[in-house]
Amino acid sequence: MTAKLLRLENRAVIQVSGSDAKSFLQGLVTNDVDSVSADQAVYAAMLTPQGKFLYDMIIVAEGNNLLLDVEASRKSDLFRRLMMYKLRANVDLTELPHSVWALFDGDAEHGVSYPDPRHKSLHKRVIAESEPVTGADSLSFDTYEERRIRHGIPDSSRDMAVEKHFWLETNAEKLNGVSFTKGCYVGQELTARMKHRTTLKKKIVPVKFLTGTPKTGALIETEAGKKAGEVLTTVGPYALAYLRLEYQDTPLAAEGASITTHL
Repeated sequence: MTAKLLRLENRAVIQVSGSDAKSFLQGLVTNDVDSVSADQAVYAAMLTPQGKFLYDMIIVAEGNNLLLDVEASRKSDLFRRLMMYKLRANVDLTELPHSVWALFDGDAEHGVSYPDPRHKSLHKRVIAESEPVTGADSLSFDTYEERRIRHGIPDSSRDMAVEKHFWLETNAEKLNGVSFTKGCYVGQELTARMKHRTTLKKKIVPVKFLTGTPKTGALIETEAGKKAGEVLTTVGPYALAYLRLEYQDTPLAAEGASITTHL
């Protein structure tokens, strides 16, 4: 089977190096950084003290360094925040010029390659300075987006509202984005409380339009006109939606388009 490759233009890379690299991140992000290795990446986020989304990332090791696969448009903001937390830790932070690639049905010839930790359907990702596979077929962005959306995988701030969505509302637990057994991190207390003491009322879920194609931001309503949520990223007849879970099994519509949550 021929490898298929897509450069993810909306992703960028930060390198974390130094003897305190793992312990530095361990106190900041939602997942267990100690489990990161050259072939095992982890999906994680930095949260507000109230447990709400700030930045997400995929963390992988390259030798003694950690590479953060992050949202390109917010890379500089994340870099500045990490610098604020650095204090006296033996850590160096570097913005790398590398690219991030989605790789289906093949192996990388160079760079750092790792299975996407969020869902096996997204195959592998590669961090490299140049195209990591010679002669690969092009993987279309829409094909990648449909796969991502149908499995309920948000794409950073395109789908997750900064300082608004609680981390567990973003499908993070199902996507291996949180550890409930690691030590403390910013936002940990409220995240743990939501897991053990409350029931989620809203969540990002995949939906399908049975008629029409509502735009991103469209209001989702019940037949009785009650607000049920909003449409997030769309591709073809599929979308992610931020939905009140009490309405997920009832008839829904957005901009006149009928919606089903059962994919």
